Amino acid sequence: MRERYYSKVILFGEYSMIFDSTALMVPLKKFSAQWRFASSAQGSTASNASLKRFAEYLSTLNDAEEIFDLQRLNRDLRYNLYLDSNVPSGYGLGSSGTLVAAVYDGYAKKNNDDLLALKALFGQMENYFHGSSSGIDPLQCYLGKPFKITPKNVEILNDGFLHKDIHICLIDTKIKSNTKPLVEHFKAQRENPEFLKRFQTEYLPYVKKCINAMIWNDKKLFFSSLRLLTKGQLEFLRPMITDNTLELFTADYDFNFGVKISGSGGGGYVLGFTDDVDATSNLLRDFEVVWL
Repeated sequence: MRERYYSKVILFGEYSMIFDSTALMVPLKKFSAQWRFASSAQGSTASNASLKRFAEYLSTLNDAEEIFDLQRLNRDLRYNLYLDSNVPSGYGLGSSGTLVAAVYDGYAKKNNDDLLALKALFGQMENYFHGSSSGIDPLQCYLGKPFKITPKNVEILNDGFLHKDIHICLIDTKIKSNTKPLVEHFKAQRENPEFLKRFQTEYLPYVKKCINAMIWNDKKLFFSSLRLLTKGQLEFLRPMITDNTLELFTADYDFNFGVKISGSGGGGYVLGFTDDVDATSNLLRDFEVVWL
């Protein structure tokens, strides 16, 4: 087993992933999870009980006995195995993703090097928590490296791929997000042909431009694309934007600064991007901010 499983941030592509479009992920090492054995059952009650329920769910998956060593997992759970995690729940940082990655890493009978196949398996595993999962969050938590993902490829990126003048922060909404109803709402919207057409032709290109500009280290293109993406989120993903951060999405700034939802939205963190840390810190002085 690995020592730690790090949380994640979806920089771009939360809802576009539902369309098998491009997404960009990075690890967030401020938060992590690790396996521990409690000295007594009382020391691990909540996590241990949750893992026991998850193990029961895993046993219902196709080929579960071939994929997982469920006998060893259940034995360890009887000996008070638990996941010690400081990843905040409901914040879009991968609290369930770290758990899925840890269980696979610790109890898969053999590791799968096919990352797209692994993503599909992780999606089945994480469905337990969200009802419907792309599997991308656990893949990030498992790999612990930044990557760009498309329907046909996972491209691992260098840890230092980010432009030195593009700084990223997490803005705390102080609201816990519930992924499942937001995703279900979005999927219901997707059934509207007009919404679907406009989302694909107007919104998805903004996502791809932001990702490409960030990877290409084109700061000017990045911030101009981010402004369009922010407007797109106001139009297509308004229920995912909290009222207490709405002004950050609608205001005009005299320096390079922009925001977008993180994870499913509806709470948790909002992502901020800037090339002026001092001006941004002053702007966000009433929020709790974590810089990546």
